[in-house]
Amino acid sequence: MTRLWTHLERQSGSGGVGLRGPGERQLEIDRRLVRDRINALKKQIDAIQKQRSLHRKGRDNLGLPVVALVGYTNAGKSTLLNYLTKAGVMAENILFATLDPTTRRVKLPGLKTHPEVLLTDTVGFIQRLPTQLVAAFRATLEEVRNADVLIHVIDANNPAWDKQEAAVRDVLGEIGVKDKPIVKVLNKIDLLPNAEDLQIEAAFMDQTVAISSISGEGMQDFVACMEEALQSLLMPIEVIVPYSKGEEVSFFQSTFLFMCNVMLNHSIHFKLAQPYS
Repeated sequence: MTRLWTHLERQSGSGGVGLRGPGERQLEIDRRLVRDRINALKKQIDAIQKQRSLHRKGRDNLGLPVVALVGYTNAGKSTLLNYLTKAGVMAENILFATLDPTTRRVKLPGLKTHPEVLLTDTVGFIQRLPTQLVAAFRATLEEVRNADVLIHVIDANNPAWDKQEAAVRDVLGEIGVKDKPIVKVLNKIDLLPNAEDLQIEAAFMDQTVAISSISGEGMQDFVACMEEALQSLLMPIEVIVPYSKGEEVSFFQSTFLFMCNVMLNHSIHFKLAQPYS
């Protein structure tokens, strides 16, 4: 702050006691400029919110599940998104490297429930977020709230990863999304000397997988966990359709996720699934 206000004259009034000097007038002008700048930024944030709301409506029209990558900063979320989509999203070891959520349509090999999903990268969480940055995080929190499945990416190479995991879960609880399906991804196993031990440990944990988003190791297990999480979004349906109702048979086969069918004497017993409304 040294010499920041050298453009101000230090006199309190040149025309007598109680009169305003140039310095006081300049302070008032500066305060007004700061207020105007704050108001302009608030309007920008509101406009961005409206734009993102339109984007979300467009994504809803696609009928694809939205999967959001969440995690502590520098956990490797953008690197995982790059591996899965080859999107070229900035992935650097910098605090808040991803302030804008980035969404890509991706087809994961091996997925059967929903072969295609919308994958969204979000800003890295931290502990005790400064209040000045809350507005900047608003877009990310909205993406997380509107996601169907969360992928919690954890830097398994960080000695404090358990504390970072707890910090992220606290934030998810605060915004009311901790009950969503969550796949826990222990990332960066390529940097661990005991990677196999961690993979075995993860195999015995619920909805947990150990991977490397650099080498791709463990991606088959990741897809299997994703499959299970996506299936939890579906509601089973059973219908019996007579053979004579050919149009209805075609409708059920094309509209719902086909699980299996049983051929009866005069009808077909379908076991289907659809997303919960």
